[in-house]
Amino acid sequence: MSYTLEGKTGTWEIVVGLEVHAQVISHSKLFSGASASYGGEPNTHVSLVDAGFPGMLPVLNHECVAQAIRTGLGLRARINLESRFDRKNYFYADLPTGYQISQFTHPIVGEGTVEIELGDGTVRHIGITRLHMEQDAGKSMHDQDPTRSFIDLNRAGVALMEIVSEPDIRSPEEAGAYLRKLRQILRYLGTCDGNMEEGSMRADVNVSVRKAGEPFRTRCEIKNVNSIRYVMHAIEVEATRQIEVWEDGGEVDQETRLFDSSRNETRSLRSKEDAHDYRYFPDPDLLPLVVEQAWVDELERALPELPDDKRDRFVKQYGIPRYDASVLVAEQAIADYYEEVAKGRDARLAANWVTGDLFGALNRTGRSIHDSPISAQALGGMLDLMADKTINGKIAKEVFEDMLETGDSATDIVERKGLKQVTDTGAIDAAVADVLARNADKVEEYRGGKDRLFGFFVGQVMKAMAGKANPAIVNEALKKVL
Repeated sequence: MSYTLEGKTGTWEIVVGLEVHAQVISHSKLFSGASASYGGEPNTHVSLVDAGFPGMLPVLNHECVAQAIRTGLGLRARINLESRFDRKNYFYADLPTGYQISQFTHPIVGEGTVEIELGDGTVRHIGITRLHMEQDAGKSMHDQDPTRSFIDLNRAGVALMEIVSEPDIRSPEEAGAYLRKLRQILRYLGTCDGNMEEGSMRADVNVSVRKAGEPFRTRCEIKNVNSIRYVMHAIEVEATRQIEVWEDGGEVDQETRLFDSSRNETRSLRSKEDAHDYRYFPDPDLLPLVVEQAWVDELERALPELPDDKRDRFVKQYGIPRYDASVLVAEQAIADYYEEVAKGRDARLAANWVTGDLFGALNRTGRSIHDSPISAQALGGMLDLMADKTINGKIAKEVFEDMLETGDSATDIVERKGLKQVTDTGAIDAAVADVLARNADKVEEYRGGKDRLFGFFVGQVMKAMAGKANPAIVNEALKKVL
């Protein structure tokens, strides 16, 4: 079902394209040996190249190129064996050289695609236009002094991948799904940590609106949005603004805007520059980048299993629903945890415990899978006790909560608390006889046709045996007597 907005003149469609800046995971910067790690005292991760000193020459970081190629392969995109670095010229206080080294006409990665799945199960494919490498700028800080701005160049020269989508996105939900999927792929590949709070992944959001069947209208770009929720919100706010402008007889100007979440509005920042405004030209200090197909093939062979492939394998290998498989592959660590639990066990039961009880416990305690108080081996051990009928499902819930609190193994908890399941048919038969004797009137009602009372009898027997009776044997014993 398509997403539309209603205006005074009827229905409008949203058109969105995203430019995602993803910081490359590498020890050093794109063209210098300075540290690329996050944080540190201001201006301590800066080389003479980053500071723009005269005569300093950039030297391309081999690992950053490899990371860009891995990302392109993960996006099912074309890898360009020949690419080129250009200078994008503009003046800003935190750009010491007065230009940014980027790729414009010849990027390292060409067209690709990202598959997204929406809440209603709809699958869509969002086109990737290109991925190019470029340097990050420094950071201007305007809140440190009443009259001056401070400049921190720690981030200057850090390698970025700019991943540009086609204008294929048609709703805030699709934008959110695309960003989550892109971040998931980058994390699986180990090419970007996707941490939007630290700024290692941020998005420029291009928004326009149109009536059904129309060509594209003028777009506006919302700069540097640093959370998926804000991206989704900004799209709705900006689209609503543009609809009002068009319907009031105005024209939407192509410009760059900022999203103010506290005021729930976008504000004009500057008129949108075109490529010629940046005076792009090939960087004279850098040769064209030429890579061998054999190296690309080697990088491709070493790629990890990607999320979509892993999801499809989980469905086929473990026989679990596609939705559960999607949840389990959301993070590599969760997928690894699940596979450890499911190994040689009931895979569907393992999925239910991981996505249900474990996720619920992690949410309650504010933890992630990385610091789960119950290891995959420990959870698997509890499932083994269920499989060999040492404990039943109800007792397993109690054991799980104890494991969560104490860190003890399921076996130790069962021994300590005396929770071993009763499978002695003699003891169960005696409990059944006692319950039926105390509820003779209900027995008559049951035999008179009130079948729903069977559940009552099961509950009473389980209660009499403190929940330790084997439910299957209880059911069988009751059916036999009744």
